[in-house]
Amino acid sequence: MKIVVIEDEMPAFKRLAKLIDETIPSAEIVAHVDSVVDARKWFENNKLADLVFMDVHLADGSAFDLLKLIKIDSPIIFTTAYDQYAIDAFKASSIDYLMKPVKKEELKTALQKLNQFKRLFTDKTEQATLATTQPEYKKRFVIRFGEHIKTLAAEEIAYCYSENKATLARTFEGRTYPMDHNLDALQDMLDPIQFFRINRQYLINLKAIEEMKTYTKARVIVTLKPAVKDAPVVSSERAADFKQWLGGELPNG
Repeated sequence: MKIVVIEDEMPAFKRLAKLIDETIPSAEIVAHVDSVVDARKWFENNKLADLVFMDVHLADGSAFDLLKLIKIDSPIIFTTAYDQYAIDAFKASSIDYLMKPVKKEELKTALQKLNQFKRLFTDKTEQATLATTQPEYKKRFVIRFGEHIKTLAAEEIAYCYSENKATLARTFEGRTYPMDHNLDALQDMLDPIQFFRINRQYLINLKAIEEMKTYTKARVIVTLKPAVKDAPVVSSERAADFKQWLGGELPNG
């Protein structure tokens, strides 16, 4: 999901961006603009976003000034510290009207409403297309360590693992980074053709497998690169799906 945020208060933008990342981790904020002028330029020069969060009061006018200048066909969720604009917001066919500071549960409710509208107005042909379309998986992650921030591409990750209640990613270059998401979340965010959860501790990239050996009748021990002290073992519950995955088929669950 590609999201545009129109917000002139930086603390409010940072809070909303954090809530979006926590609520829909596969989403990407493709633009953050703070004025009517910049918002107009963005929509005139870019494809429509899947969702727009729009503050009512902007640096050089209001959201309604913007909507008089251009037609935005993307779903809109208004965010504001004032409740008197709710009627105008719904006249603008917005999905929801959230009061600042935006709360996580209210954001979740608004997104559920968005999904309900999508199902309601999608015809059978579009539904069939959506059913056969590959879901979007996370292409990169924002990594924070100490005072440093970097981006980590999914393709750079050899494997993710849990250790001492922390989730870490090891790259093919041998670097280790802390992840903001646990393995359950990462399993949903990474492409299942390339990544597989072999047990409760490891989520591995196919390219990270250096060698495999039979461990017991149903289990397989996997040697990874970069190497780990104790080579992980594919759990017996995952063994059948693991063999399916190795053969290029998506496991059932």
